[in-house]
Amino acid sequence: MHDRLMALADELAAEGESAATPCPDPVNAAMIRNWTQALGDRSGRWSEYAPPAMIQVWSMAGPDDRPSPGGRSGQVGRGKSAPDRVLSLLDESGYTGVVATNCEHTYDRYLRLGEELSTTVLFDGVTGPKRTALGEGYFVTWYERWYSGGERVAEMLFRVLKFKPRGAPPAPAGGRYPLRPAVGPDTRFFWDGVRAGELRIQRCAECGALRHPPGPMCPACHATKRDHVVAAGRGVVHSYVVHHHPPVPGLTPPYVVALVELEEGVRIIGNLLGCAPGDVYVGMPVELEFQRMDEELTLPQWRPAAAAPTAEKPPGAAEPSAGESRRDREPGEPELRIELTPTFVISTALATRDFTPVHHDPAVARAQGSADIFLNILTTIGLVQRYALERRPDARLAGIALRLGAPAYAGDTLTLTGRAGEDGTLEVRGAVGLGDHVVATVRLGEPA
Repeated sequence: MHDRLMALADELAAEGESAATPCPDPVNAAMIRNWTQALGDRSGRWSEYAPPAMIQVWSMAGPDDRPSPGGRSGQVGRGKSAPDRVLSLLDESGYTGVVATNCEHTYDRYLRLGEELSTTVLFDGVTGPKRTALGEGYFVTWYERWYSGGERVAEMLFRVLKFKPRGAPPAPAGGRYPLRPAVGPDTRFFWDGVRAGELRIQRCAECGALRHPPGPMCPACHATKRDHVVAAGRGVVHSYVVHHHPPVPGLTPPYVVALVELEEGVRIIGNLLGCAPGDVYVGMPVELEFQRMDEELTLPQWRPAAAAPTAEKPPGAAEPSAGESRRDREPGEPELRIELTPTFVISTALATRDFTPVHHDPAVARAQGSADIFLNILTTIGLVQRYALERRPDARLAGIALRLGAPAYAGDTLTLTGRAGEDGTLEVRGAVGLGDHVVATVRLGEPA
């Protein structure tokens, strides 16, 4: 298969840019309204122009026009484009999993309502096979260009990984998360509290000493009578480890497991969500967050406290270890938090006209190696645009280059932060519980 794939890739690359194909609809207010509402863009700035990050939406096909089950949503009327032919061959050879990895947009100008667009495709190539965290796969790259009349208005580089799924993901049939706590007489009060949205700490009913983990006897006075208090849910990182191996169901390494010292004086272990390993330090203020794993199980986890941006690392704190990058948020740069409910994941996929089942159907997503449905790349790039223009409302968006990392699963929270880059750019980072979901460079120009 490899030789056949590479021969096809060379043949398609030699064909050059395809003939232009008309987009099915003109730039119109109804699609813009659906897109902005789904992505939470309430700026009201798109009355005359289309959001530039919408560019791919104008050429996306409907669900009946997708040429291959594991492929991309192609362009209406194109038939099998060069990328579709490569993706179909990979599907037939068992590389049925698909995930976008890189996307770079260049916006030559903003589009006005009523403009009629056409698109072309320029196939770039295939690299692989590569061993990845998802399984063995091939990276497929192509360019898409949009024209209004004979004028190019935008270009996109798009790269996906087509991989052989390693099998069912962490949650088996029925959606139950497989790693479950042992609940007994000494710990039942704790898990009852988690279900009630409380972090309960065991207290000796005789001397009042707090203890965690819970146990049958007070280590201070040896009494067996106990009750509990409800913790405030605030603390600091006492110590932490960055987990790389072995694999843990539902988690993509590297991620941080922290020992948190609570304000009440006891210590508790949990994952640190929404924070890259290189941003963590001993003494870092954190706050409680309950993470729902399935219909029955919720786990107490931790997130950097809102009042303690990770840029403020105290003097003498340990620096990140080799290989752990650290991206500080520029002072004064706010964050944008998006709750990734199933409704948000599905509605934004539909608003961007992405009908790939991994963004709508949990069973299909799990069959392809994912833990659940996840955010599509068209939504991610739209949220990067939203963050950038909320921070720089007078700027003109000239381009976005982004690299995807950890999947943004339904039920997680996406937190976008930024800092000023070189040459007037804005560096945007989007973090989820599994680590960095997206790292993007936004090019900003003078107001149009």
